[in-house]
Amino acid sequence: MATSAPASPLSFLALLLLLASTSVTGTTNNPADELVAAVNSNRTGHKSSSLFANPGLGCVALEYIKAYKGQCGDVGGNMRPPNSSFTEIFAPDCGVDAKSLGPITGRLIACQTKYVKPDEAFGLLVRDARSLEILHDKGHREVGAATVGTDGGSPYFWGVLFSSGGANGSFSFEGGVPKPNRPGCYSGANDDCSAAAVRAPAGRGLLAAVSAGVLFVLAYL
Repeated sequence: MATSAPASPLSFLALLLLLASTSVTGTTNNPADELVAAVNSNRTGHKSSSLFANPGLGCVALEYIKAYKGQCGDVGGNMRPPNSSFTEIFAPDCGVDAKSLGPITGRLIACQTKYVKPDEAFGLLVRDARSLEILHDKGHREVGAATVGTDGGSPYFWGVLFSSGGANGSFSFEGGVPKPNRPGCYSGANDDCSAAAVRAPAGRGLLAAVSAGVLFVLAYL
């Protein structure tokens, strides 16, 4: 009698992610908030704790993906913003007190030419064993997510930063008020941020040379 071939590891991973996913509820009209909801849903489905959506960390995540300057080709390689950028650029641009920055314990970045919904973006960010390991790390205490377009549209970046900092006091805004930061959307700010806000105003900068349908993904600590 013929027997079916065993499922590949990638097929099993896809099934695992599908089974762990649940509908995203209780969020504002903000794709970054929806991405955080997907992160926490998957973590709790695998018996990891739900993470605090820190708005300061979310804004830093937005500045982090903006630092790629639309260069999808830099995602997935050795290119990444230097650690000094957190205190010298990202925190000041967000109005976050640099002294309150907590340690970054994980990063997930994705970039592609087509804008996708948050649940699809989650599938792009978490697509292999390494990204699953980062997602479910028990050392994380808080999370920040962001999305932004480039030069009037494509390519689109999604980013998730994890931290082991405490929910109270880390990544705190100077004056206690979140700073508006456009273009792009970041999580935890309790504001509506539609997909239209993701698109940066068109400028004179050149778009990254990215073929349609090509996806670059990075998952690292």
